[in-house]
Amino acid sequence: MLHIKNLDEGLAVFTALGSKIRIEIVKTLIENRAMNMNELAASLGITNGALTSHIKRLEESGIVKVVTEHGGHGNQKICTVNVDKLLVDIDTVEDEDAANIYTTELQVGYYSDYEVFPTCGIASGEALIGEVDDPRYFAHPDRMNAQILWFTRGYVEYIIPNLLPNATRIDQLTLSLELSSEAPGVNSDWPSDISFLLNDVVIGTWTSPGDFGDVQGIFTPDWWFPNWNQYGLLKMLVINRRGTFIDGLKISDVSIKQFHLDYRSTIRFKFQIADQAKNVGGMTIFGSSFGNYNQDIKVRISYSPMQD
Repeated sequence: MLHIKNLDEGLAVFTALGSKIRIEIVKTLIENRAMNMNELAASLGITNGALTSHIKRLEESGIVKVVTEHGGHGNQKICTVNVDKLLVDIDTVEDEDAANIYTTELQVGYYSDYEVFPTCGIASGEALIGEVDDPRYFAHPDRMNAQILWFTRGYVEYIIPNLLPNATRIDQLTLSLELSSEAPGVNSDWPSDISFLLNDVVIGTWTSPGDFGDVQGIFTPDWWFPNWNQYGLLKMLVINRRGTFIDGLKISDVSIKQFHLDYRSTIRFKFQIADQAKNVGGMTIFGSSFGNYNQDIKVRISYSPMQD
């Protein structure tokens, strides 16, 4: 997902997409996954020279990625679409403009509490940790190195470091991570209701559409099993004074105000598949060594001085 936080920031993207031929380039690449420059030019009925300028504009905007491959027939430039979603903030949320921002990143294995049920498992970027479908290994010391975890129902909870300056309050909490369902094997049509809890209060639920394994994740290691989860969807969760949002869409009226969080507060964040959910389809959390996004669980806290 490409998150554009204001109209000025998105100028390069808007310019790149402000052309019918460049829209056709993106649509063709989505349909074919990846194409070299010759294939793409032939498909569109334009010359390589004309295509080059359009690809350059799309690459500069971050929409298209170009990689040079070296083969027996010389070098080839392979083009792929680099984003799965665009999120544009037109009416900027006031907290995003705050000068006081604290950021941190949590590795997938840094959970502080858990209760999980099979199918389940954890792995580092190099190997499985323990045995699959045995929840006991979620307590293994090596779980701190975990870069992926999955379970059918239950939860994992993280303590978010609160290192804010003294006498400040929290105005907005933002989390970004790659998520999917957890199906037996893989299944792109496998809905799962993933709930988000802040200090044991449900702040919202998002339904993951599936457990994706049609192609290998960009960062998923080669040793990983081809019939297992390969990648997820990058989701951005925001709770502020106006409510709780997923990718800019409001999912509940639960706001940050009711938690009275400040520099002294413990911040516990839980990802849960509830027993009573309509779609108990499990959950997979991807870290930087798996999936399509080179990141762990990113956290961003906006804060301001406490009122007297």
